[in-house]
Amino acid sequence: MKYIQVIDGAVNCVYDIFAATDDEFALVFPEGTDIAFIDEVLARGHKEQLDAVFNEIWKRRVKKTESRGIHGILFYEMDEKKVYYPTRRDEEAINPGGTLLR
Repeated sequence: MKYIQVIDGAVNCVYDIFAATDDEFALVFPEGTDIAFIDEVLARGHKEQLDAVFNEIWKRRVKKTESRGIHGILFYEMDEKKVYYPTRRDEEAINPGGTLLR
C-alpha cells in the first residue's frame, strides 16, 4: 500500500492520509510524480473508474501516527500551488521565480 495525504482548500481541512493500492496510486499519480491536483487527475481518467477508485481509497483512512510515510500529496481546490510544483514532484518544488524551495 502507498499513502496519500489529502490537502484541501477548506478552512477545516485536517490533512488526512489514505492508503491506496499500487494500481490505485498509479491512476492518481502518473509515473515519476508524487504531487497531484484533483482537476488534473479527473481530466486524465474515466470518471466511472476514478469514482470507484476514490470510493475504495476513502474507506482506508490511516491515522497519522500509524502512517509509514507519505508517497503522494493530492491537492483539492488549491490551484495556486501548481506554480510551486511544475514537475509534480515534491523534492523539485520551486518558487515562481525558479529558486528551490528547499
